[in-house]
Amino acid sequence: MIESSRPSLQIDLNEFKLHLQLKSRTQLTLHFNSPSRSFYLSVIALVVNEMKKLGKIKSIRLREHLDQLILLNETIGGAAGSSEKENLLHRIYRKWKDALPNLEEAPLFKVLGRKKEDLDGGIGKGYSFNDAEKDGWANLFEYMGSDENVRLKFAIEKVGIGLNETSIIFGDSLNGEAWNQFIARLKKEKWEKKEVSAPMAETPVPEPAVAPATPLQERKTSWLSRHRWVVLVVVIGVVAATAWKIYLRPAPVQVASVERMKYPLPDVPSIAVLPFSNMSEDSKQDFLCDGMTEEIITALSKVPRLLVIARNSTFIYKGKHVKVQQVSEELGVQYVLEGSVRRSGDRVRIIVQLVDALKGNHLWGERYDRDMKDLFVLQDEITLKVLNAVQGKVYGVMAAKNAEKFYRGKKGLECYLKLLEATGHYQRRTVEDNNLARKIIEEAIAMCPENPMAYVNLGWVHFYDYLLENNNTKREALDKGIVLAEKALSMDASISGAHGLLCMLYSYKREYDRAVAEGERAVALDPGLWYLLLNYANSLTITGRPEEAIPLIQKAIRLNPFGPFFLHSDFGAALRDAGRFGEAVAAFKKAVQLSPDSLTVRFRLASTYSMMGHDAEARAEAAEVLRINPKHSLDSYVKSSPYKDPAQIDKVVNALRKAGLK
Repeated sequence: MIESSRPSLQIDLNEFKLHLQLKSRTQLTLHFNSPSRSFYLSVIALVVNEMKKLGKIKSIRLREHLDQLILLNETIGGAAGSSEKENLLHRIYRKWKDALPNLEEAPLFKVLGRKKEDLDGGIGKGYSFNDAEKDGWANLFEYMGSDENVRLKFAIEKVGIGLNETSIIFGDSLNGEAWNQFIARLKKEKWEKKEVSAPMAETPVPEPAVAPATPLQERKTSWLSRHRWVVLVVVIGVVAATAWKIYLRPAPVQVASVERMKYPLPDVPSIAVLPFSNMSEDSKQDFLCDGMTEEIITALSKVPRLLVIARNSTFIYKGKHVKVQQVSEELGVQYVLEGSVRRSGDRVRIIVQLVDALKGNHLWGERYDRDMKDLFVLQDEITLKVLNAVQGKVYGVMAAKNAEKFYRGKKGLECYLKLLEATGHYQRRTVEDNNLARKIIEEAIAMCPENPMAYVNLGWVHFYDYLLENNNTKREALDKGIVLAEKALSMDASISGAHGLLCMLYSYKREYDRAVAEGERAVALDPGLWYLLLNYANSLTITGRPEEAIPLIQKAIRLNPFGPFFLHSDFGAALRDAGRFGEAVAAFKKAVQLSPDSLTVRFRLASTYSMMGHDAEARAEAAEVLRINPKHSLDSYVKSSPYKDPAQIDKVVNALRKAGLK
């Protein structure tokens, strides 16, 4: 619970409580203590999360979030009302308008720490609140539109609270990350319940013949008739729980041993996709299973820094019952993806699950029931979701949340794969890779011109043009990148990656306040994305605040332990500028392991050794700089360095001169 005396508001989705601290020092804790009530606190959290994404307090259009509202209604809300759009939106609209702002009678929550009063001779008809408290609570709830076009606003500014003083908590997470984990848990619970549901096609069961009832049986029948729903619920619950325990719960995975692996476990995440099992009676459906498997292998092969076992090696397991542990040890991988396909007439059911063999955990799973006519659309959808799950689980970051939003339609998956491939190239930070990335992204834009993520990616290519002094358009490259980032934001203002790009572009244009502001905005929109934390941290390092940057990069590394070389290189730069030279050297050595020919890493390592007084090591790294780029000069560094403080530039230059560079 909030203890600060500052105005603040906290939405606790663990216990479904809302803690409110007003300027008047009024403290309220409201408990939304039933399924229906918890649903409405979840709606408040949804609105707050969307406002945080936008970075401003405004009304949120509910029709755009209907899928999440239905999920909340059918899980948290216990399906207390219809999930049909016209009914669900009308119910939310009415409650937001009439019931939620009613602090005195509290129809949708229990006010903790205050006792109801006897008003007008009645029992428990109200709470003892002054007019300011009642008005403050009522002012939080604003609504616009109509039942068909509902817009809701949680008007926290009217009680003196800003977005930074408003938080959502779930588990140990905050705000956007907390909301995403909350939704992910609900999806998992709903999926687990669906697994216990009826099969695809039900066979009618004939009713048994009934013998004449005795008087005792009639009394029992009468009782059963009166309480038939209670009995039915209990029976269904027992049967479902038993079925889950015996048949449907994922079998425990025996932990694989690194020592027994036939091939050394690589330094990057590794995965094997097993041939999908044909659960249909028709063996001709094997083509469907094989095609699905091959499509996923091809797509995963384009994920940067992910080792994917080739089709020829995984298909040796086709038709065999093998354990995940065996596959892991024989192929030398940590992750195994397996699935099954069952076709029944014009319907197809596909089940997919991702397993961490080294921990014995089922990381992710999903079931799809669709018409065969939608097969190829379904195949793309599954591949896209598998890609997101693998990236999210393997790299320890939020799954690519924009995938379902921006990569729809016939060319959606193809565009996604092209941009994924391009990212892998430009993150290598070489002229050749950057030029190749540009070509791939331009192909994606021609294919999907309405996709804002393509323009964000092209903006990064221009940023690296600047860093690599490519195409003789160094200063112009930054301006081109800014135009592309702003174009993406004009298409969708909630794209955190565009703000992260602007953060770096403004840093190198030496517009430091704008750079830091864009970094803050990006992290506020998506606090669980490692590269946004890194961009923001770099802007702080450049402006002379490395101590603030260090914990941000530490979190980024925790989120992405298999991250690219520049993650560790930028960490080293922040540590060096903070005077923590030993730790900086360790970070730079990690970066060298990942990218031995990176000019930036060798350059930074040489300066650090020189500052430490390790002259021999400094000269060795300076020699590596000249090996990579014999024409390198300190004058070019001084001209391109984005540091705000000239003294910091002089410090690095003097250290490099001492190491032998000119």
